[in-house]
Amino acid sequence: MSNVPDAGAHTRTVFGHPIGLSTLFFTELWERFSYYGMRAILILFLTDAEHGGFAMSSETAGVIYGLYTACVYLVALPGGWIADRLIGQRQAIFVGGIIIASGHFTLAVTGQFTFYLGLILIIVGTGLLKPNVSAIVGGLYPEGGAQRDAGFSIFYMGINIGAFLGPLICGYLGQNINWHLGFSIAGIGMVIGLISYKFGQRYLGDVGKAPTDDSDVAANWKKFFIGLGVMIIVFLALLGVRTVAPFTLEQFGIGLGYAVIMISILYFAFVLLFGGLETAEKKRVIVIFFLFIGAALFWSGFEQAGSGLNLFAERLTNTTIGSFEAPSSWLQSINPLFIILLAPLFGWLWLALADREPSIPVKFAYGLILLGVGFLVIAWGATYANEEGPGVSPGWLIVTYFFHTVGELCLSPVGLSSITKLAPGKYVGQMMGIWFMGAALGNLFAGLIGGKFESLPLPDLFFSVAMVVIISGLLFAIFSKPIKKLIGGKV
Repeated sequence: MSNVPDAGAHTRTVFGHPIGLSTLFFTELWERFSYYGMRAILILFLTDAEHGGFAMSSETAGVIYGLYTACVYLVALPGGWIADRLIGQRQAIFVGGIIIASGHFTLAVTGQFTFYLGLILIIVGTGLLKPNVSAIVGGLYPEGGAQRDAGFSIFYMGINIGAFLGPLICGYLGQNINWHLGFSIAGIGMVIGLISYKFGQRYLGDVGKAPTDDSDVAANWKKFFIGLGVMIIVFLALLGVRTVAPFTLEQFGIGLGYAVIMISILYFAFVLLFGGLETAEKKRVIVIFFLFIGAALFWSGFEQAGSGLNLFAERLTNTTIGSFEAPSSWLQSINPLFIILLAPLFGWLWLALADREPSIPVKFAYGLILLGVGFLVIAWGATYANEEGPGVSPGWLIVTYFFHTVGELCLSPVGLSSITKLAPGKYVGQMMGIWFMGAALGNLFAGLIGGKFESLPLPDLFFSVAMVVIISGLLFAIFSKPIKKLIGGKV
């Protein structure tokens, strides 16, 4: 049951868009401010040995970063279910925001217990908030079409403005004054978002309200508590296994990655064999499987911005501007800045190309190859880097992030749109969940790969990543025609 109705949004508009869009715009802006602000300093705090950090190795810190960012995407699935079946999108957003803010303020308290508790709270809160904000944006446009696409474009700008500002403010305070102050400011950002959301809720009309069928809600609460109980049992079992046969965080991360891969493969096999699909639908599900692989590979490289590339900025890059030494975390704002500048250009480009617009697999090929080119640039820059010198120019990372951003604009929005168009009607929500699993898998391996910062020569590490994603992109290009044939006339 979906509780985003096809009507009932507030009728007042601003520049042709529902006024409720402004409420969601600022809510998501401040949520992304808090998320990307904390993310920009996370691995730097974990590896810092001189100013109150945890003095971890880059390998251990990379695993924690990967597990954290992966779980943020994985919990979007139960977060969406809880909103749909129990409390509604609107309540899920508010509760999620409170939990996120609590997580950031918990991180501000010194200690490893509070640190891990803070991460768990942010993960849970983000799972409730993020997928449901997007769901309500869609609910504001029951007519769909170009107007809805334009609304999502405006909403996407809010995301990137928050992602741009977060590292600048949280990064400066965290690196230059106190790590825990940086975490606190991230929490304050989320509180501002909650206040904005609370005052603007009246503009959402009936969109996103809780389900009204009491019998269904009662049954779903039983399912929720059963699922929660199973999770607790699994967690306790893992603790028991670790007591008998100790395993490292890295081994756990790799195991989780294999588990996500196996679950995804089994899901696709089940849908293809027992999903009751027609031949054309099965072909499109096969295409989604290929897109899932491409997305996981892309994010495993792209999300090293917060792990390996973040460490490269902090340890091996000269960020001095005149007499001012800019925090290395400020370089995390380059990608959202490029997105803000380039996204309108790409929107115009795809429309201008019309019938000559590249197919979905070709766009994925462009995205992966451009990501690889970015890693070739930073691999080249790494040959000049050493920790004893003043550091290489930040231009190496800026050019790298430029190629990564262009690659993201070729692949990410195209992938999201493609899933909704290719998925069989009764599996749209589940296939979107699989897309999130691909992002989770990529984030996990981004942390694991970035964690090799200290143990592998950086030129070799970055060059290896470049080769994997470029070869993957070339395979998408080579097999673009067969994949397009599988798509048929759907898109």
